[in-house]
Amino acid sequence: MYLIFLFVLQAPKKAKKKIEGGSNVFSMFEQTQIQEFKEAFTIMDQNRDGFIDKADLRDTFAALGRLNVKNEELEDMVKEAPGPINFTVFLTMFGEKLKGTDPEETILNAFKIFDPEGKGRIKADYIKEMLMTQADRFSQEEINQMFAAFPPDVSGNLDYKNLCYVITHGEEKD
Repeated sequence: MYLIFLFVLQAPKKAKKKIEGGSNVFSMFEQTQIQEFKEAFTIMDQNRDGFIDKADLRDTFAALGRLNVKNEELEDMVKEAPGPINFTVFLTMFGEKLKGTDPEETILNAFKIFDPEGKGRIKADYIKEMLMTQADRFSQEEINQMFAAFPPDVSGNLDYKNLCYVITHGEEKD
């Protein structure tokens, strides 16, 4: 469930586009996924009015430990919706974000650069250093969020194959 929050709240902004292949957003997901999204929506709808607004987003961020969210950031998030964010709009927006996710193979190949032996694991300290010092640098807060959602194993390694699977499929492998 925490991954859904992170994904919805931190996903990169994509250009708005209509979902292809039918108007029923519920047909895009399995029933269990819809139930998980409904649970996430219910948790985020802090005032229980059936809509997610700026106040709900601020409260959700606070519950996740992020207290200093700027009003502009919240406004930008709410503006991504075509109107008030009820559950159907929430599900549609989530579907659009998932549709914009790179294929699993593309994400795996990006991690493989740091894993020349192809073990599927990278030292957490090493990936942290790379993410904080190269290209689009991660903040310490973003690193903390990533490791909270995907903690390193007892040896200090990040299982990037599982991470990629979860990013692209929304659930852990069995």
